[in-house]
Amino acid sequence: MTNNPSKDVLATRENIELLLQHDTKVKVAVVDTDGLLRGKVMHKNKFLQIVDDGFGFCSVVFGWDILDKLYSTKVEFGGDDCQYPDLLAKVDLTSYRRIPWENNIPFFLLYLVHPTTNQPLYCCPRTCLKQVVDDFKEIGYTALSGVEFEFFCFKETASSVVEKGHTNLLPLTVGMCGYSLLRPSQNQDFYYNAFDWLKDFNVDMESWHTETGPGVFEAAIAYTEAKEAGDRATLFKTAMKQIALKHGFMASFMAKPYESMPGCSGHMHFSLKNKDGKNAFAIWNKDDESHIPNMSITMVHFLAGVLHGLPSILAILAPTINSYKRLVENYWAPVTVSWGIENRLGAVRVIAPPTSSKNAARLEMRVGGADINPHLAMAAVLKCGYWGIKTKQELPVEAMAGSYQPQGQRLARTLQEAVVAMEAENSVARTVLGDEFVNHYTKTRQHEWNLWQNAVTDFERRRYMELV
Repeated sequence: MTNNPSKDVLATRENIELLLQHDTKVKVAVVDTDGLLRGKVMHKNKFLQIVDDGFGFCSVVFGWDILDKLYSTKVEFGGDDCQYPDLLAKVDLTSYRRIPWENNIPFFLLYLVHPTTNQPLYCCPRTCLKQVVDDFKEIGYTALSGVEFEFFCFKETASSVVEKGHTNLLPLTVGMCGYSLLRPSQNQDFYYNAFDWLKDFNVDMESWHTETGPGVFEAAIAYTEAKEAGDRATLFKTAMKQIALKHGFMASFMAKPYESMPGCSGHMHFSLKNKDGKNAFAIWNKDDESHIPNMSITMVHFLAGVLHGLPSILAILAPTINSYKRLVENYWAPVTVSWGIENRLGAVRVIAPPTSSKNAARLEMRVGGADINPHLAMAAVLKCGYWGIKTKQELPVEAMAGSYQPQGQRLARTLQEAVVAMEAENSVARTVLGDEFVNHYTKTRQHEWNLWQNAVTDFERRRYMELV
């Protein structure tokens, strides 16, 4: 165990110098479109100088892709005619924590401000989530969320993966060993260090275990207020990669690494708390009742908004080319606009009494994979739910009964189809996320699709090289 002095400590402008009195450096980071942390280490004195007014952060982080290749689709902060002005980066003191596996260096996340409008940056993932959290507060609700990630671990490094051409990777463990108590013993230092270090990093795991598949783990990140939940989920992915490297191997959050095995999910849970501190998805009196037993009218409207919006936010829940290899029939992944009460076959699972307590009533969005940008995915779902409540949306499809599939819309089969649904003139995504965000985001995904269209794959070589 480490002794992390940031655990449960709230940083403020009044105490920040005291909190950093024994430090010489500070790490800061923004979250980019793909959910990657982009940041730097700063001298403590420089950090203290910019706490009040912020500092310049190059806008290219929203002008290039996951491999630092400039977007080919002419986004605002990329392209041949872009001068790459600085964004204004503002320190979020509430994000203060220390990194145990990096000698407890202090760490802060940033918000970004547009260089010309001086408004919160429309494509900043943390801003998108904060805005909808604030919207809920204005109508008397606190949004809560939590994420469960599945991910593969390999006995590889970044260099060895390149040397192998990203194929024939050696898994950390062998076999299909879900919920195994034997497999973690083979990597016990990693298994327990990860749990303890993440706790000290203020990214508590409620639990974690082996999942079915070679070298696969699943971690449930503690349920909390949605803005903090977004931070924790994003930090978890980078932290787990770093912790794995500390122990000599590599963690991957790719949605579908293997053709013949299930993919890796990034399931998100949501609920609302009302002004009285009660779960707004539960029924506490007659006024809460809906036409569906054990589901409050607020829960029904929230769910309806999410289901109506789902086809047009799919490009956020499934943001990569590989995402759609997971979203196929017969692999426990939802492919339609669908929902069910305690039913894991639909896009949304309703968890409500009598199988849960009232306080635990919630919705589980099961579409997203491990490759989501958690801030954007949470924001998109919450914004659809908010819209559903505000406009009193009705459910577009009835609940699934057993394995029965109502005739809900089939979700997009490719990233290109999802982009078309998102950028449609009257899409729910445009209504809830705004034109500026949708126009920017769809261009970044179109860039991904363009690269894929030009790629020549191993599948093509195996199938056509000799015989056509």
